[in-house]
Amino acid sequence: MTDTLEVGVLGYRFMGKAHANAMARLPMFFPDAPEIERTVLVGRDEDALADAADRFGFESTATDWEAVVDDIDVFYNLGPNHVHPEPSIAALEAGTPVFCEKPLAPTLADAERMAEAAREAGDDVPAGTAFNYRFVPAIQYAKGLLEDGELGEIRHVRGRYLQDWLVDPDAPWSWRLDEELAGSGVLGDLGAHTVDLVRFLVGDDDLAGDIERLSGHLQTFVDERPVEGSEETPGESGGDGDAVETRPVTVDDAYAAQLEFANGAIGTLEASRYATGHKNDHTIEIHGSKGSLRFSLERLNELEIHREGDRGYETILVTDADDPYVDHWWPPGHVLGWEHTFVHENYEFLSAVSEGTAFEPSFEDGLAVQRLLAAIQDSDDRGEWVALE
Repeated sequence: MTDTLEVGVLGYRFMGKAHANAMARLPMFFPDAPEIERTVLVGRDEDALADAADRFGFESTATDWEAVVDDIDVFYNLGPNHVHPEPSIAALEAGTPVFCEKPLAPTLADAERMAEAAREAGDDVPAGTAFNYRFVPAIQYAKGLLEDGELGEIRHVRGRYLQDWLVDPDAPWSWRLDEELAGSGVLGDLGAHTVDLVRFLVGDDDLAGDIERLSGHLQTFVDERPVEGSEETPGESGGDGDAVETRPVTVDDAYAAQLEFANGAIGTLEASRYATGHKNDHTIEIHGSKGSLRFSLERLNELEIHREGDRGYETILVTDADDPYVDHWWPPGHVLGWEHTFVHENYEFLSAVSEGTAFEPSFEDGLAVQRLLAAIQDSDDRGEWVALE
């Protein structure tokens, strides 16, 4: 077992803050977690970087990831999607374990390169993909029910991820709307989470097995958006001024897909950033021959279960001490939140690094998700069902 782990993190905004918070919580709530030092925070803007390092508890900063990846014990790649491949591959080639945000890469080809680097590094150099929703206690509870055969033979799987932050056509452009930077839009950003949960929950051959073929449809609703901070310039004589600066949207705003599983089960997936009234609604439903379950991220402490013979669904509050991870936190009924999922996944990943063991979801899991996302894109391009190898 390794002593104190020196951690380097690339990225200090949304995901950087989430993971830094998780690292800070570990010693208090998971005393058996390995000791870590938040050693170096990596980014481009030196002033913003210094401020973030101070707030997040990092000892130093760097603007060049190449100077960092072989001098630390663990590398977290939390940058935009187009920054995932090269730093992660370089770290693995240096023998440094890597934890990379999802989707694994902007393209399938990049994901394949990253997974190959992880294979060559070996199982004692963990390479993890950040699918944090696997670590919701209710999802872990659902996984146990499925593995125990509580739902019988799986017939139907539904997954949706709905947000509404782009409903306003004047909402500003961001890197997530650029194909070169993000690879895809809602398909990779939200769909990756749904595909991973479907694989995690019913991908076992004893449940629904592999997805054999699928069809997909992608749609972009607004083709260009204003650049944040740009304003219309008044004309010299009070007339119309220069137009607001805009940038094109080159990714999908919504997607829908149909799945056919090896055992004959069917599935439907969808996601949108235009679902008015939905802030972060990630919902999974699974229907079997003996029962059903459903979960919503907006009520993440609850799991709804229907068992054979019941007249309806029973809502289970997954907060008891014997529920997954809950013994580390509060008394029964004292609910957890979105941020706790990051604590759980950091605990599992850093423990794997310390012990030199494999971690799941791995880069192989990230690659498997990427293959399905690419197949959905391919189906939309071709306008037909696509078989998966």
